[in-house]
Amino acid sequence: MSLLKPKQPTRLIETTAGLSSVPIQHSGVKTMANPIKSVLSKGLRLTEQASTYTGNAFDRLFRSASLIQAGQTPFETLYNDGLVSLRYYPRLAESEVEIGGEVVGVSRETHKVPVVIIPPLAVNMLIYDLFPTRSLVRFLRAKGFEVYLIDWGTPTKKQSHFNMHTYVGELMPNYLERIREHNGQRQLTLHGWSMGGMFTLFYSALSQDRDIRNLVLLGAPVDSHASGVLGIVYKLFSEAAEVVRRNTGFRIHNLKPDWFYTPGWMNTLGFKLTNPVGSVMGYWELVVRLGDRQFVRDHATTSAFLDRMVAYPGGIIQDTLVRVWIDNSLSKGEIQIGEQVARLSDVNANLFAIAGASDTLVTPRAARMVMDVVSSEDKTFRTVPGGHMGILAGSHAPESWRVLAAWLAERSD
Repeated sequence: MSLLKPKQPTRLIETTAGLSSVPIQHSGVKTMANPIKSVLSKGLRLTEQASTYTGNAFDRLFRSASLIQAGQTPFETLYNDGLVSLRYYPRLAESEVEIGGEVVGVSRETHKVPVVIIPPLAVNMLIYDLFPTRSLVRFLRAKGFEVYLIDWGTPTKKQSHFNMHTYVGELMPNYLERIREHNGQRQLTLHGWSMGGMFTLFYSALSQDRDIRNLVLLGAPVDSHASGVLGIVYKLFSEAAEVVRRNTGFRIHNLKPDWFYTPGWMNTLGFKLTNPVGSVMGYWELVVRLGDRQFVRDHATTSAFLDRMVAYPGGIIQDTLVRVWIDNSLSKGEIQIGEQVARLSDVNANLFAIAGASDTLVTPRAARMVMDVVSSEDKTFRTVPGGHMGILAGSHAPESWRVLAAWLAERSD
């Protein structure tokens, strides 16, 4: 018997020179990858990545409007006086919507008490309908609540004289009455975030409107001097203001409101400076993730809100600076609105108050005092994840929306 291994079979392969017999080993030997093909493949991938990065960068810089996902929930404008308008969000056409990673069935039954959103000044209304999957108005509508929103519009220097009384004593009563006429129900739920929460409290106290059944407050300051570092600054201003008043008789309200008019770009800058590191890191992350189309769209959508803030009327700045920040009147349970005094002890509606755990503008301690100054028997206070904007429309906001919807449902029929 031969000890030699059998000869490997020979395969004929065709070359440009014709037929040649070349032995091809079939076992135990790996063929070497084609280096030219590998280089070409890597080059193709790099070219595709470069094209994606370039396209996303171009769209973000020059066609950002095409990326924005906000403001997609349909609404009707019921009234517009040239500045302030009233929105109504009709029943959704879909049978279900996705909110915060959860599919929500759209209710075909409507709760009796409608929800009226009272926004703060300086912000645009995109914040309430920021993403299709993170939209407060869409969620409330899906849960069977009639939803109205008062859009304060874009004040100019012509409205510099607008103050707290203008909004709380004149505009809010007018627009709430229009809502009641449209809806046919007298009882209302008022939902106020930030300064909108203050407007909600002030109106309820000043008007003593017994048909305000529920109040929802998010990030509304009641003890401004308890707002962390800002609270310390407010206290220092308060002490300085007291010295000036005693020795000179000077009052900030003696100055023209025009001098306090704050344009939108200044409000945008001020808001970003409350978290300068986060603002810078947001753009750095955009650069790093420029190849992620969805991230670029999300960034453009969020920026559409942050970069389009509107002006503060001078009268509002005067009232807020003196009454809320320097004098800290709300912590004493009252505030002067025009020639009248609103006492928070006159507020007795069902109350649901929310503060952000990482909110540096209105800390939980600054917001919690509302529980001590109102007369409501049914009142709830919660601290939730997020900063000042996050508690309204951040990634964790839908979690608190679900709790709020359950709370409101029990008090809206």
